[in-house]
Amino acid sequence: MSQDRLPQNKLTPPIAAKKPQSLILHNDERVDNYYWLREKENSEVIAYLEAENSYTQTMMQHTEVLQEKLYKEMLDRIQETDLSVPYRKDEYYYYSRTEAGKAYPIYCRKKGGLDAAEEILLDQNQLAEGHEFFNIGVLQVSPNHQLLAYSVDTSGAERYTMYFLDLNTSQLYEQSIEDTYYSFAWGNDNCTVFYTKVDDANRPFQLWRHSLDVPIAEDILVYEETDEAFHLSVGKTRSQAYILLELGSMITSEVHYLAANNPTGDFQLIHPRTDGMEYDIEHHSDNFYITTNDEAINFKLMKTPVSSPTKDNWETIIPHREDIFLLGVSAFSEHLVIYERRNGLPTVRVQKFVTGEEYEMTFPEPTYAVYEGNNPEFNTKTLRFSYTSLITPDSVFDFDMETQQRELKKETPVLGGYDRTQYQSEWLMATAEDGVQVPISIIYKKGIQKNGENPLFLTGYGSYGYSYPAAFSSNRLSLLDRGVVFAIAHIRGGSEMGRKWYENGKFLHKKNTFTDFIACAEYLIAQGWTHSYLLAISGGSAGGLLMGAVVNLRPDLFKAVIADVPFVDVVTTILDTSLPLTTIEWDEWGNPNDKVYYDYIKSYSPYDNVEAKEYPDLLINAGLNDSRVQYWEPAKWTAKLRELKTDRNVLLLKTNMGAGHGGASGRYESLKETAFDYAFLLDRLGLGSQVKHFTIDGK
Repeated sequence: MSQDRLPQNKLTPPIAAKKPQSLILHNDERVDNYYWLREKENSEVIAYLEAENSYTQTMMQHTEVLQEKLYKEMLDRIQETDLSVPYRKDEYYYYSRTEAGKAYPIYCRKKGGLDAAEEILLDQNQLAEGHEFFNIGVLQVSPNHQLLAYSVDTSGAERYTMYFLDLNTSQLYEQSIEDTYYSFAWGNDNCTVFYTKVDDANRPFQLWRHSLDVPIAEDILVYEETDEAFHLSVGKTRSQAYILLELGSMITSEVHYLAANNPTGDFQLIHPRTDGMEYDIEHHSDNFYITTNDEAINFKLMKTPVSSPTKDNWETIIPHREDIFLLGVSAFSEHLVIYERRNGLPTVRVQKFVTGEEYEMTFPEPTYAVYEGNNPEFNTKTLRFSYTSLITPDSVFDFDMETQQRELKKETPVLGGYDRTQYQSEWLMATAEDGVQVPISIIYKKGIQKNGENPLFLTGYGSYGYSYPAAFSSNRLSLLDRGVVFAIAHIRGGSEMGRKWYENGKFLHKKNTFTDFIACAEYLIAQGWTHSYLLAISGGSAGGLLMGAVVNLRPDLFKAVIADVPFVDVVTTILDTSLPLTTIEWDEWGNPNDKVYYDYIKSYSPYDNVEAKEYPDLLINAGLNDSRVQYWEPAKWTAKLRELKTDRNVLLLKTNMGAGHGGASGRYESLKETAFDYAFLLDRLGLGSQVKHFTIDGK
């Protein structure tokens, strides 16, 4: 390792005690020396995490000026006092706004028009006072606009407490509901509500009905999902006609419906769960529109009468196509909006219900992302959507579905003179080891030479069918303006190239995810974009698993790695059914109680495959209250790496002791975390402006 950027005094990294724990399955013994770090209430565990934090702070002390500079750069690009684009629902216009110096948004509305007086519904800054972490889950106004339901999490553990606010009197209802999750629905009587509760493993498993005029103790349990592979959620159709109870595993769906005008009635089943069959429901007039993969790997669109929605009555509207992935549809009174992916890129089509006429929207850049915006109204010809790319800031458009005219309502301001003409984006293709073409989205500042001397920051995810969006980040300008090229590897395990792209990156094909990423890195080097000693990579959660896997496979290929809340102890975690990442995860990774899957998962699990060899510089981030990837996974991985790695490269563990999976909650603290990560990256790539000499004790 280069020792030109370490503190002058010798530093000894924390060494976690080895307390061997034997784990035996399928006559195979794994000895886990750091299993004990799971003991969150053990003061020795907390002491170790705090020691790692102290070590990390000291090791990064020479970058503090750079961190502050990066933070100021990123903050200076943000319009701190800002306003979201208001959206209309009946007589009201709803929006949020931010104020300089305040970490959280303020939720507001105006009645009758945008010139009316502002009414503040909820000031998250006031609610967050006294809390190190604060996040809002549910935020829904009743159909008559007189009541507000909202839920809060003050630890990062994603267990929310639900509150109800009378918007006429600004008085809270006396009772609150604990241990709720993200989904929620109002009955059309403005009194009955539906909410979900979580079990000990943070799985939403119960649907409850509550009436605002009766004690919570009298709430009615509507449905309990006993299969631990399924999550439960509740929502409402845009038509406001039906409340939907949705049950889903990674690969199987089941939907029940209830007339929102009869919220005390009984839910009716549309189609019972069938292993491997997924379906979603959209309502229009007398029909349900069903997006399903039933005998259609890339999904198809069906229609069925609300009066008799069983599968026998499903009629094909959009057939299955091998080259187009149907993502879903959105119904309005006169139009059906169809979201798809073709050739790796998102597309949007609009169809008229009466005539069947349709057209496709066009987008100008080689790689981009499109999202449906806030569209609460059913009887409208206006579609709100957001468009963004690696170059274009998030842009909110109102699109007239009749005239096909689009109106830019707002492009997120980037202060400080951002000139998009100075940057170039491209859509590249790398060849994987089995010959498959893997897309790469890339952006760089114009003028760079493909001479192998450019620092490059490559990221990816590649799990759960998630397509990594080529979206804008004003923070990223701090890298691009320093000559760093940024790239996204759209590897298998996502759905960029269709549902098969996902299927070929999961279960017993999971290693394609890792080898695809390596192939993208090798391609970028071969094409002169960068060199291995200038190549940094990052990934979070399942993308952290990606980081752990590729550095085990090819540690020589990368200079520096940032792994955020990394899912690295795969075998042990998904064998532990008391944890959230367990039973439901078997449909993604396989069930290790089956020896075939056990052997395969063990063969790539980053923690199980740490070896005595050289590793790149590593920054590993964790959250003490993370309910998705428990803090001990990154902690154990760090301890084992520190024990076995033979290099003298930097290894840092940074645990946020008051947050969960998403890191800090306020926008300023979140920016500081990004500045810290970027300072590490720039420092390790030799681009840090604050240079000090130092040595490190130990390996």
